Amino acid sequence: MPDPRKILATIERATDLFRKTPGRSGGLVKLDETGEVMVVGDLHGNTPAFRRLLDIAALATNPTRHLVLQELVHGTRFYLNDGGDRSHQLVDIVCALKCQYPERVHLILGNHELSEVTNRPIAKAGVPLNALFRQGVDTAYGELSGAIYDAYLTLFATLPLACRTPNRVFLCHTIPDPRDVDVLDATVFDADSWPQSWMARGGPIYGLTWGRCTEQANINKFAEIVDADFFITGHQPCEEGFRLANNRQIIIDGTDPYPAYCLFPAREPVTIETLLAGVTVLPLML
Repeated sequence: MPDPRKILATIERATDLFRKTPGRSGGLVKLDETGEVMVVGDLHGNTPAFRRLLDIAALATNPTRHLVLQELVHGTRFYLNDGGDRSHQLVDIVCALKCQYPERVHLILGNHELSEVTNRPIAKAGVPLNALFRQGVDTAYGELSGAIYDAYLTLFATLPLACRTPNRVFLCHTIPDPRDVDVLDATVFDADSWPQSWMARGGPIYGLTWGRCTEQANINKFAEIVDADFFITGHQPCEEGFRLANNRQIIIDGTDPYPAYCLFPAREPVTIETLLAGVTVLPLML
């Protein structure tokens, strides 16, 4: 296992860098100096896919490329002997990557990270994801696990809600449902921190990370609120790795068996067809 003291220092350093990302104001990061953007779907601890995606991103040889990630925690890879969920390892790796490329690596808030911040249990097929995540941290980091888990919570609470490119593509975890869009005030993106009521069911942060509506009228209304033309989101599983949800929105998935990403130019005009052409699904690993 890595040295827990070094892991803790890396998480704390990355948290500060996420907070101070160039172009960030409140919960929105404006990628004004970006040449192209690579957006990855929900990873949920999928470190093998992430390593393949990182090779494709090739940040060292593409100095104007930005990498946008989402949904790192609550995965399907576990420690032996009921030791819990290993998805915290992906958080550690991404924190180290943020320290290496502080201006070009972005992690946007997802509902699973929000569930950790708010202590709102999530279960899938009867499996308690939050408890397994904490158990994995305890297994990995022993006496320092409490401090590291608290550092994760601080990190998650610091994450931006969205990134926006100069060519009016909005990158967020999901689109709020109609009842939330109807009352959404765009100034929520100006806030540096959020009261508990904003993160609870019915609050704007909850709506921005939990919504599932892809209806055309709803996406059009949301586009007016955030002043964008197109959206690349995650949150919803896609059997083929991605899905065209409507004429403004592409959903991409980073989990097995078909993790996907979208690579597109950030400064020149784009269409939904341009964005679709930038979507790639990774081949199955044998």
